[in-house]
Amino acid sequence: MNIALLGYGRMGHEIEIAATRRGHCIKLIIDVNNADDLNSSNLDGIDVAIDFSVPDVAFTNVCKCLNAKVPVVSGTTGWLEKINDAVELCKKNDTAFIHSSNYSIGVNILFRLNADLARYMSRYKEYNVSIEEIHHIKKLDAPSGTALSLVSGIVQQHPGYKTWSFDSTSETSIPVKSVREGTVPGTHIVTWESEIENISLRHEAKNRSGLALGAVIAAEYISKRKGVFTMNDVMEF
Repeated sequence: MNIALLGYGRMGHEIEIAATRRGHCIKLIIDVNNADDLNSSNLDGIDVAIDFSVPDVAFTNVCKCLNAKVPVVSGTTGWLEKINDAVELCKKNDTAFIHSSNYSIGVNILFRLNADLARYMSRYKEYNVSIEEIHHIKKLDAPSGTALSLVSGIVQQHPGYKTWSFDSTSETSIPVKSVREGTVPGTHIVTWESEIENISLRHEAKNRSGLALGAVIAAEYISKRKGVFTMNDVMEF
C-alpha cells in the first residue's frame, strides 16, 4: 500500500516502522510544518491515510482525505463530537473509514472482555466498578479515549451505569481516575469491587509498537473496502 501518514510525532514514527516492516510505502508525511501539503493533488495515488495527529486538526485531516476518496484510519482522540460528520462524509464519498481509541490488539481484546464482564456483573448489585488510566505527561486529553471506550462498553452492558465522572457521587456514574506521569505509554485498569473481593482487568502497554501495528493492520483491512468499520470488524469478533 501507499500510505499517507498524518502526524509525525512518536506514534507517526512507530507507524512508519511498522508499515515498512510489512512491505508498505510511506508516500506522504503531513505534520505541523507542512499542513497545506494535505491536498487532493498530493493524495493522488494514496491507498490509505493514517491519522495520529492532534485533536485540533484531526477532523480537518479526515475530511480532506475522505473528500479525495482516500480511506482513513483515525487514531486521534479528543475530536469525537464531530465523528458522525466524518461517518456521513465517508458514506457520501463511497470510501472507507475506521476510528478507534486504541488500535492495540491486546486493548481490543480488553474491550471485549470488559463488555462481557460488565454483562456478567449486572447480575450482582454488590459490585461497583471504577476505571484508572495512566499515561505520559504529554498526553493532551483526559480521560483517555481508551478509558472512554471502556466506559461505553460497561454502560452498554450494565443497566446500572449511565455515564462517567472524575469525582463520582452518583451510583449510576463510573468513577474514572486519570494519571499523567513520566513517559508511560498507557495503562488501563477496570476494577469491580465488593466488600469481599476485587476483580480487575488490566492492560499495560510496554511501548507504542503494538498500537502502530494494529493501525497498519486496520489500514490493510479497509484499503480495499468501502464503508464504516470498527476494530471488531478487523479482529472478526
